[in-house]
Amino acid sequence: MRISRPQPEERGDWFARYIATVPDDVDFVRYLLEQLQTIELRLGRLSEEKLTFRYEPGKWTIRDILSHLIDGERVFSYRALRFARNDQTELPGFDESEYAAHSNAARRSVGDLLAEFRAVRLSTIELIKSLDEPMMTRSGVASGQRVTVRSLIYIIAGHVNHHLRIIDERYLR
Repeated sequence: MRISRPQPEERGDWFARYIATVPDDVDFVRYLLEQLQTIELRLGRLSEEKLTFRYEPGKWTIRDILSHLIDGERVFSYRALRFARNDQTELPGFDESEYAAHSNAARRSVGDLLAEFRAVRLSTIELIKSLDEPMMTRSGVASGQRVTVRSLIYIIAGHVNHHLRIIDERYLR
């Protein structure tokens, strides 16, 4: 399923960095499944030492990042669902630091977190497969910014790319 790249006016400036990481002319179902496999392969075999490493005091662990990816995907998918269904209720932002602080990620096994990520990702894919072109271009306001459904789909993929790059650069060198 190909989804045309959103235009700058379809999202707030903050999300441009995520959208930019997604290649042009990508089959989104395949791309999201490949990301799922990448997450499972890269993170599933890490040692406890790597999973709990912080490159600076106060920074998240890889386990925290995985929990954050789950939370972020849920929030972005929920927004996409609401806007695709033409719900014009303005949606608030979410404080990822508070979510992370209260996620219990440190008490969960990487296997449990990966299973949850898989479930959320497969649910996201099914949502995307249900959308037609008019739904993709519908928009709403979230975090004070107007955003289209297709932008949210690109943001979901780009958010994972962003954090995989951080994991590679700061945690797995």
